[in-house]
Amino acid sequence: MATMLRTSTSSSTSTSASRVLGIRSFATKSDRAAAPLALAQRLSGKHFIGGLRPAKSGAVFDVHNPATGETIGHAALGDEADINDAVTLASRAQKEWREQSVRARGALVAKCGEVLRAHVEELAQLTSLETGKAIRTESRVEAGLISDTFSFFGGLAPEIKGQTIPFNPSVLTYTSREPVGVVGAIIPWNAPLLLFALKLAPALVAGNAVVLKSAEAAPFGVLRVTELLNQVLPSGLVSTVSGYGKQAGTPLVRHPLVKKVTFTGSVDTGREIYKQAAEKLIPVTLELGGKSPMIVLEDANFEKAVNGAILSMRFTRQGQSCTAASRIYVHEAIHDKFVAALTEKINALKAPFPLPLSFVETLLTERMGDPLDEATDIGTVISKPQLDKIQRYIALGKGEQGATAHECSALPTDASLSKGLYVRPVVFTGISNQSRVAREEIFGPVTCVFKFNDFDAVLDEANSTEYGLSASVWTNDLQKALHATRKLEAGVVQVNQNAVVQPNLPVGGWKVSGLGREGSLETMLEHFTHSKTVAINFA
Repeated sequence: MATMLRTSTSSSTSTSASRVLGIRSFATKSDRAAAPLALAQRLSGKHFIGGLRPAKSGAVFDVHNPATGETIGHAALGDEADINDAVTLASRAQKEWREQSVRARGALVAKCGEVLRAHVEELAQLTSLETGKAIRTESRVEAGLISDTFSFFGGLAPEIKGQTIPFNPSVLTYTSREPVGVVGAIIPWNAPLLLFALKLAPALVAGNAVVLKSAEAAPFGVLRVTELLNQVLPSGLVSTVSGYGKQAGTPLVRHPLVKKVTFTGSVDTGREIYKQAAEKLIPVTLELGGKSPMIVLEDANFEKAVNGAILSMRFTRQGQSCTAASRIYVHEAIHDKFVAALTEKINALKAPFPLPLSFVETLLTERMGDPLDEATDIGTVISKPQLDKIQRYIALGKGEQGATAHECSALPTDASLSKGLYVRPVVFTGISNQSRVAREEIFGPVTCVFKFNDFDAVLDEANSTEYGLSASVWTNDLQKALHATRKLEAGVVQVNQNAVVQPNLPVGGWKVSGLGREGSLETMLEHFTHSKTVAINFA
């Protein structure tokens, strides 16, 4: 268990917290941004295909800091020619990689975890610079989890094994697990490092090579991870290509040497990838978002549930999470008290944000600001189009009859952040369950709180959506908790918590939230190996 460290926003306490975490303090915003900016500019205009190299066309596109609007670098604009080079190289490397023993592969993947652990702070700063996520509450957590992910899957290597089958005494019959070949991976921008690791580490341990198409808005963090991994792994085994979906993503999915696709992103894009993969009859893993319900019963631990709502809604990530609790159902006996406590805590938030591994759990006063500032808890959204989308939904909710928009927290006042993509968290009450705000995935800091008094009815209401990724129920009644876990239609159902994605927690969706699972031994075997049946007749 991590130690709970209760702090304030005083300079002496902030300094103490930084010392505990081993984080360097910076005098000014420009000082904070200097190191990650230099790294982004070194990586500018490059893919990683056997080494850092420009796109064959020489074309690039701008990458911006969402907190300032400034251009921090240029990503290589990949196309079919770049994808072909990466896949061809990966195919050659995979043929040798698969011949290594699983323990040897696992040892190298675990070594990757050690290398990444030594670069946690560098990766966290770079991620905050390009995504706008607060370094203390988000980016450093994510950078720590990716090293843990490689260590976790590296240790599972010996579990890639088959079974003997009592088919016939004269026939030795068994199954074996063999790699699929080259895996095409496509990730979004909201948690690029972690999602890359959850796809890459199990694929490598299972004997595959991986070609990644990075998110357009966040290419540099995963590019740096790829560069670090190639200090350990055979050349060509892992490549990263940046670019847009039609120009780079589609050629990756359709390439004849790509034998498996794993994608995290929107439902519409997932459907298109599924169609393209179906033409080749190759397996796919799709994680496509959600509209996750949180159900709070009258007997729940009230303080824990309120804090849980803040964490479940992923407010420190500006709600940019597919598992965000964007529909909160609260029993009518505590509804008004719950809404008052929730909005109060968002406005002057003192809620727990657990950090993994060697990091410390903190209780800090919430504020929006420079993502690279240790005092910041909430950063920005990723892009102007995303900000515009969120604001359209907020306006839609405000215009609904009977709805109340509780706008919380405060925008930063620093003049240097005036062009930043900040948005205040909004809690809607009195809104219809049929409203678009309540039905559609917003991917922003917007949640709807509803009253209920009938437990079975609210479970049906929670299920009345096309999504089925995540759900949580908050109660001290074991019978009701178990009833809810059976009834809720979601790939992950949690009681009295809503933990984020991490190794050894299989995650995946029902309904339009996707196909397949990620994050565990079983998912590694199911999605990154083929099963072969062997029968040897000695008669």
